[in-house]
This record gives sequence, C-alpha cells and structure tokens, in this order.
Amino acid sequence: MSTLTFTLLQQPLVWEDKAANIQHFSSVINNIQQRTEVVVLPEMFSTGFSMRPEVLAETMDGPTVSWMRNTAAEKKIILTGSVMIEENGLYHNRLIWMLPNGDYGYYDKKHCFGYAGEDRHYTPGSKRLIASVKGWRINLQICYDLRFPVWARQQQQDGPEYDVLLYVANWPERRNHAWKTLLQARAIENQCYVIGVNRVGRDGNDIYHSGDSMVVDAMGTVLYEKAHGEDAHTITLEKQSLEETRGKLPFLKDADNFSIHHG
Repeated sequence: MSTLTFTLLQQPLVWEDKAANIQHFSSVINNIQQRTEVVVLPEMFSTGFSMRPEVLAETMDGPTVSWMRNTAAEKKIILTGSVMIEENGLYHNRLIWMLPNGDYGYYDKKHCFGYAGEDRHYTPGSKRLIASVKGWRINLQICYDLRFPVWARQQQQDGPEYDVLLYVANWPERRNHAWKTLLQARAIENQCYVIGVNRVGRDGNDIYHSGDSMVVDAMGTVLYEKAHGEDAHTITLEKQSLEETRGKLPFLKDADNFSIHHG
C-alpha cells in the first residue's frame, strides 16, 4: 500500500511584503532535509491575510505563481498554498496545487470570511478541487471553509471520495479551540487524514496566530501538533492504516445522501 509524505510549513508571514515572504519560504524549502513529496504553505503565504487585493493581487502569470512553478520543478515536489489572484477583474483567495512538471490545479475559497470583510474584496469559488497523486486523493480547502462540514463531506458513490482533507490557514489564536476541534471532527466524520497548516506570529492588524498546525488520522488521533513557533515538519501518511480503519468501521456506507445546490 502506498505512502504519501507531506512537509507542513508553519511560518511567520511578513505583512504585505511578497518579496520577503518568497525569499523566506525559498530558504525554508532549501533547508528541508528529509525526502518529501508535498510541501504545504499557509493561506495567503506571500502577503498575510490582507484585504488589499486591489494593490497586492497578481495574475496567474505573475511572480508568485512563477516562483511556485520554479520551486516545484527544481525540488521535484508538489507545492501548495493560497495567494491573492486577480482574474477577469475579480479577486480570489486561490489555493494552487503546483506539480513538478508545471501543471497545476486550483481551488478558490468558497467561504469568504465576512467577519473580516473578505466577502467585500474577494469572489468566492463554487467548485471543490480533489487532487490525485500516487493513488491518493486530496480535498483542498482554505481556513474558514473548516467551519462548514457540508462542503468537506465525503460524497459516497463507490467508496470514499478522498483520503486527505487539507486546510491552509491564517487562523487567529483567540479561536484556536475551534480550529483544533474541527480539524479532528472532520477527520472522524469523513474517515480521512486531515492536515491543517496555519501561520504563526502577529499580522498587520496585530492579530496573533499560534499556529497549532496539525495532522489527524481517521480515528481523530493527533499525529502531529505544533503550537507557537515556526516549524517545518515532515510526516509520512500510510494508506494501509486508513484502509484498515475504513474496513473495520464501515461508517461511511450508512451516511446520508445529499447534494449541494449552488445558489
């Protein structure tokens, strides 16, 4: 049975300074010692969670996506994280899944964080992205999406839809109990691995982020957790243990059928 190795980059972000952040992440990625396959950056890794896309957003041809493409190719990794993207006059909080060969998929955050005014600056997406690598399927989501279980829910046809649910985030410490609880809940209810990668440090609005990045297995057991402080943690997930959990406890086959209507 296959394995898949992720490196979670829980790092501070320099507020609205793309060059400084890209330089920092280049250095962190260059210093990864272990073999890895997927490197995960936080939400809005080049800017922090800023409501100024009119000034800071780039196109898909811009320097940040180019850096992702070059880094993935040079390191022979998949590189993922979210950035501000402008497309057809609209702004998106877009998670990019960049392959080593330069191909990519993307997911536009569906649930814009109205509490911080994200819905006034960014246009939500309407499609999920489930990426495939080495026989694994990975459901890619962003921060506030974590609060909406229907959007993440396994939609059963011939067995589970995905194996890993991945969140990139700028989630403040003052609500970290929700973050930690919901990451574990999503793993249990969807019988999947869950990975949450959050930033650390204060942002430009003086909001503190304690990280609390986490990897959880399908039973809700925490395999990795890091509070405060930067970290670059590499972990290998085992397909076999996931299949054993699903085989012994076939709860998903009793799940409710539903469909999501896009209003």
